Amino acid sequence: MACQFEIPFSGAATVAVSKARSAVESMSGIFNGDEYSGDFDLNVFGNDIKGNYTISGQLLKLEVTDKPFFVPCSTIESFLKKQIS
Repeated sequence: MACQFEIPFSGAATVAVSKARSAVESMSGIFNGDEYSGDFDLNVFGNDIKGNYTISGQLLKLEVTDKPFFVPCSTIESFLKKQIS
């Protein structure tokens, strides 16, 4: 049930991470990490979405390790792309 995707970004990795942190925390989630790697955990409609990320060059590589079956990977990816790009 894991999702993996990459989000390209321009500028400093710290800015991309800051945007990701804001997106997760705006939904009362927990975001741990820095400009190299980290993890996140948030609750959507009473269901957990958990995952981790690494940064390689100008790519934010995300792996969602736990999500509700009714939330498609594409929805999570689309939301994060809007927040970070």
